Amino acid sequence: MDTLAANAPPGPAAGQSAPLLPQGWCALPPAAPLEMPVHPLAATPDLHGRSPTPPTEWRMIHLRRLLVIGGAVAMTGLAGYEMDLVFNAVQRSVAGMVMLVLFVMLFLWIALAFTSALAGFASMLTHGGLGLGIERSGPLPRLTTRTALLMPTYNEDPGRVMAGLRATIDSLSATLQERAFDVFILSDTTDPDVWVAEEAAYMALCRATGWGGRLFYRRRAVNTDRKAGNIAQWVRTYGAAYQQMITLDADSVMSGDVIVRLTAAMERNPGVALIQSLPVIVNGQTLFARMQQFAGRVYGPLIAHGIAWWHGSEGNYWGHNAVIRTRAFAEQAGLPHLPGRKPFGGAIMSHDFVEAALMRRGGWAIHMVPALAGSYEESPPSLTDIAIRDRRWCQGNLQHAKVVSARGLHWISRMHMLMGIGSYVTSPLWLVFLLVGIVVSLQNRFYKPEYFGDTKLLYPNWPHVDPVQAEYMFIGTMGVLLAPKILAYLLLLIDGPLRRGCGGAFAAAASIVVETVVGGLVAPIAMIIQTAGVMSILLGRDSGWNAQRRDAGGLQIMQNARLYAIHTILGIALAVAAWSVSLPLFLWMLPVTLGLVCAIPLAVLTGSAAVGQAFRRAHLLLIPEETAPPSVLQAALTYMVQMAGRPVQDAVTVLRARAGLLRVHEIMLPPPRRPGDPINPALLVGLLKLREAPDLATAMRELDRAEKSAVLGNAEGLHLLAQLS
Repeated sequence: MDTLAANAPPGPAAGQSAPLLPQGWCALPPAAPLEMPVHPLAATPDLHGRSPTPPTEWRMIHLRRLLVIGGAVAMTGLAGYEMDLVFNAVQRSVAGMVMLVLFVMLFLWIALAFTSALAGFASMLTHGGLGLGIERSGPLPRLTTRTALLMPTYNEDPGRVMAGLRATIDSLSATLQERAFDVFILSDTTDPDVWVAEEAAYMALCRATGWGGRLFYRRRAVNTDRKAGNIAQWVRTYGAAYQQMITLDADSVMSGDVIVRLTAAMERNPGVALIQSLPVIVNGQTLFARMQQFAGRVYGPLIAHGIAWWHGSEGNYWGHNAVIRTRAFAEQAGLPHLPGRKPFGGAIMSHDFVEAALMRRGGWAIHMVPALAGSYEESPPSLTDIAIRDRRWCQGNLQHAKVVSARGLHWISRMHMLMGIGSYVTSPLWLVFLLVGIVVSLQNRFYKPEYFGDTKLLYPNWPHVDPVQAEYMFIGTMGVLLAPKILAYLLLLIDGPLRRGCGGAFAAAASIVVETVVGGLVAPIAMIIQTAGVMSILLGRDSGWNAQRRDAGGLQIMQNARLYAIHTILGIALAVAAWSVSLPLFLWMLPVTLGLVCAIPLAVLTGSAAVGQAFRRAHLLLIPEETAPPSVLQAALTYMVQMAGRPVQDAVTVLRARAGLLRVHEIMLPPPRRPGDPINPALLVGLLKLREAPDLATAMRELDRAEKSAVLGNAEGLHLLAQLS
């Protein structure tokens, strides 16, 4: 029933823009329910009867873990002993012991990254990083089961989402095995204008790909449990029809080759629940995004190969670009709500770590295959954008403090969560370490020491900090920090395609220097941002759920000045304090204070697309995926230009002008409310406003976003809108 179209404004635009339903189109397939129970974290898990690691590999995986973790602990012990000589060689003090404890905690973090990088270096030299019978190249295996590609989206640019999805579908069609796959766009969009734009973009995608009978769209009116709840609802409704599901993100692109190889590996390994690929960051325009993609492309494989080498079948999940066994997910990964109030209680935000841990708890294997190319994602364009995302991730990771003690988890799974918590807790620890060091230095500078106490001693009680030992410790710590980058560069020299794709050996070396210097200046700013995030969470502030900005449009200078003024003030204060002690301490602190003092210009410059493209023209921060992009990325960029960045129009205006889209919208309306279902206050208020509004313009002014969304999702609301002129 074209209720809105009956009152559409006259003219050719109304008729010409009405889309025709593609042949074989249906909004959703028949339901195929699959039970997905929620298991309490304190309950004993039901094992599915398999051992994830074959007995023949137990000794090897234990040895690998001993080398990596034991090596990191041994390095930390030695470093702690040497640092103790710096602060406490003559006499122990409270300040010296605080500094020592903080140093040990921070050094253990970088030592584990160092030993993992060494493991990754060895793995890449021996061409590891696959397993599970996966081959990098050669004929594609034939698939025998059905797989669903899931694209969750939340208030994203519909054209941008569909552009990446269309490139993925085209690449999958090129494998000639597309009949083994269905695609689901799972919308949690709350903005009604974006919602209708999604429907229009979805129908255009159906027509463009010819996948009308295998490309589905479903929008949830109520966003229960966010993305995790979105996926879980799909599993409970359609999961029984698909042996596997591949989760994507709104910025994901995957080649058909990697999708088929991952799916075939899942078919061949019945004890595996999840196989995670290594997404490469691409399409960076700003300097910040280009630094992120260069670091991810050059250093990322080293770290990923390292953790895959010692994680074995106890791998992790990053939330997207992975293939998952639907039955295992439904059986084990139903997420309970955490006790208590937000931000620590309620729905689990960083659900991917927990889902992997729960499936492993149930006896399923979780693997990573970093050597399989063809998986891509994008980076936030600026420091501010990544700070917004990091605030949400920070809350999700700190929530894991309530999950890590769950009954039956593998100790490696617990370690994943502790490392996730540590990735944010280390920032305030680093800040405290710096502040304590400044306080100790100021005390030694301005406080008159008591050389002879009440106890009569042969020698006076001289204060002592060994400057030579401190210099050695600084050099050693920096060596541990920079070693993974050096190892990655050595691998780059060996890998001809990677070396050429990064502009050659010299350009790659210069790019590493640029990334290290600029990244080093940005690091203290990120430290303050993450510290503020941790503190706000501890104070009980919830991060909410906001759409992520993905385009390269930067903030205005005054906005950056307002956001980073506190960082600048703190940097000046630390610099003055260091200068008041001594010139050597001022120079020692310069990498930290300079980054903070320059926070505003750094935020502006790194968030600039013009600066990022200037570096590209200088052949710096290049990656192979932009110098010789694979076909799936070329297609994604082409479609992005055609489809993304279009302004979102008013939903009511669009539906009144496009009768075909209105038909589709009405077909995809949720079922009407039944007695006993929850009452939607926004719908009741919205319907009342429509009944009392004298005209359409007044109604549109009166409705807020939630009310507009509710009436557009209701047949009576559409009818009332049609009566207004």
